[in-house]
Amino acid sequence: MTSTFPDISISTDRLVLRPFEAQDVPALAEMMSDELVTAWTSVPHPYTTAHARDWALREAPAERTSGRGIVFAVTEFLTHRLVGCVHLHHTDWRALSAEVGYVVAPWARGEGYACESVLAVAEWLFNDQKFERLELRTAADNTASQQVAQKTGCISEGVLRNAWIGRGRTGDGGWTELRSDLIIWSLLPEDLDELREQPAGDPGYAAAFRDWS
Repeated sequence: MTSTFPDISISTDRLVLRPFEAQDVPALAEMMSDELVTAWTSVPHPYTTAHARDWALREAPAERTSGRGIVFAVTEFLTHRLVGCVHLHHTDWRALSAEVGYVVAPWARGEGYACESVLAVAEWLFNDQKFERLELRTAADNTASQQVAQKTGCISEGVLRNAWIGRGRTGDGGWTELRSDLIIWSLLPEDLDELREQPAGDPGYAAAFRDWS
């Protein structure tokens, strides 16, 4: 019998992580059409409103009900504006492990939202769901994503050579597929204990940990 995650929301001081709703579709379509999202993810390009609607209202809920994982729309607590998405996938219910992916809207970058939302999900996954491992994979050239992994306490475990296909710009302004190495990171419950003892580098740490202390 397949296990599933509960249908829940997670709150921090600045953010609410919740299931996607129909009202998120326009902002989701805009966010996923960003150039960096196109470059570093496998989402369709161009990313249309139809793609956003299908993801928000069909594919994302199915991730949870099928037992594959869970998808959170990340919104600002005060404005309710969509700032990103966090996706737990490749869930192994026997090993109690999952892989995390995330996207942040262009206008919301630099505010620590990726770190804050990943930490909140990790705390919930370890404390409430009793999981033992969270995995993160970053393309070798995606330094911004690697910084999120480092700031959230992840440990680099090695490299999968030539394992990822990203996208890069061509001379005529189009896109072409580019192969890249993948860096494997992991986060365990004890890693979060060590992270709490370190000075907070941005407001995301305190905001995420305060709700789970």
